[in-house]
Amino acid sequence: MFWPMLAIVVGFLGLAVLGVLAVRVFVETQRLGRQVADSAQRIGRAAEDLERAAQSTARAVDAL
Repeated sequence: MFWPMLAIVVGFLGLAVLGVLAVRVFVETQRLGRQVADSAQRIGRAAEDLERAAQSTARAVDAL
């Protein structure tokens, strides 16, 4: 009777560990998603700044 009870306890502990790890993966995935969204916004702003700089440079060259 000892071994079946031990197997049940070990199985339950294994499921608990997997549950904790799943929660950690979920939290880290959300954090990574927020970082990717922030990076995409920064890249968009940088692209807009570059476009404005290119336009002003083109106007300056045309004026010469």
